[in-house]
Amino acid sequence: MASTYFLVALALISTIVVPALATTEFIVGDDNGWRTSFDYQSWAASKEFHVGDKLVFKYSAGVHNVHRADSASFQNCTPSATSIALTTGNDVITLASEGKKWYICTVAAHCAIGNMKLAITVLPQVGSPAPAPAISAATLHGASTYFAWITAAFGTIMMIIMA
Repeated sequence: MASTYFLVALALISTIVVPALATTEFIVGDDNGWRTSFDYQSWAASKEFHVGDKLVFKYSAGVHNVHRADSASFQNCTPSATSIALTTGNDVITLASEGKKWYICTVAAHCAIGNMKLAITVLPQVGSPAPAPAISAATLHGASTYFAWITAAFGTIMMIIMA
């Protein structure tokens, strides 16, 4: 009987925690991959990118590349001075921080005339806690007392169930 309750509790916890830890791997352009004459802005508009997600740029090595860009280099289709070309044809970029991100192909004029440029906005990680509100010492004391009572009650219930 106790093991049944334990399994139910574990199942409930996993339905809450596991989705919060999930990340998504996006193949840029889906089945089209990273190529000229594809509308990457429309592709990105239907997606939601979060910290921890991965972008995978698939293309024939030697035909294209991927450069991380800033706003100016994105607009001009020129790599920034510190950008290093990714050239494997299966380039994986983990989205490590929130904000605007830009990517371009600098082979020939692919960015300028072939539309090989991608701009996305990266949102906080799924399940990230909201910023904590400012609290007073009195509120903190009341909350810790409340938490202590809840913890004690939960522990008592678990001891009864496990007995």
